[in-house]
Amino acid sequence: MAQQTALETARAVAEALRPRQWLKNGIVFAGIIFSQSFLDLRMLAISVAAFALFCALSSSVYLLNDLGDLERDRRHPSKRLRPLASGRLPMRLAWAAAPTLAVASLALAFALRPEFGLLALGYYALNLAYTYWFKHVAIVDVMSIAVGFVIRAAAGAAAIAVDISPWLLVVTIFLALFLALSKRRHELVVLEAGAGDHRASLAHYSPQLLDQMIAVATTSTVIAYALYTMSPDTVEKFHTHNLVYTMPFVLFGIFRYLYLIHQRREGGAPERIALGDLPMLVNLVLWLAAVGLVLYT
Repeated sequence: MAQQTALETARAVAEALRPRQWLKNGIVFAGIIFSQSFLDLRMLAISVAAFALFCALSSSVYLLNDLGDLERDRRHPSKRLRPLASGRLPMRLAWAAAPTLAVASLALAFALRPEFGLLALGYYALNLAYTYWFKHVAIVDVMSIAVGFVIRAAAGAAAIAVDISPWLLVVTIFLALFLALSKRRHELVVLEAGAGDHRASLAHYSPQLLDQMIAVATTSTVIAYALYTMSPDTVEKFHTHNLVYTMPFVLFGIFRYLYLIHQRREGGAPERIALGDLPMLVNLVLWLAAVGLVLYT
């Protein structure tokens, strides 16, 4: 019985770390992919290590977030099933694991490269501020999420000491805003009258306002990516104009996501859509293949 309890606790810990959401840390690989260094095994190993460290940092933040939102999560239709909210994970274990993960991963981040360590520290500080303050303030909440994605992209480049195009950072922040606003819309629609009780910032949003903001973020993402592919600096760096031919995959991904938001009332978990919706998954794989074909052949 004790072994079964230990196994259940281990499963609860693993679930509380939210490995599904580690997909978001994949933006760390933008630096190595678009610097044409992906086939360099040493740099690839460093990027994988950077990805793993950001996964540990984000999991530490998820634990602290769940501890802070315990009562709200218990009133949420789906979040009440989370390990802490459901009681499957003891609070004392979560309180011990969160700082341990943070300290260990930050120490290793600075050991990997000081510049990478500073960005990792900034990311963690931003997420702490989000967990305890920013997520309760409308607009600031989604902006802080977007900045977090930009930091991860910049950190991935810093880890292997390569430059990353400012255009890629612009695309990253607009795409992250699109995903964050879509998530807020999903929460607002699903929770309806109780939305403000679950998240204070939701009381200041409306579906109409969020739709307008999503439209701005969507348009900006597409235009920024198009400008990046056609930028003279991009053409000179890669010695080809062909990156523009990856645009159809970006357009399909945006349109498919909008379809899922409005027609299927999804959008609450971007990582679940990316892995669980077959058209989105196939499109993502094809985009990566197209980018690889253009940059590495």
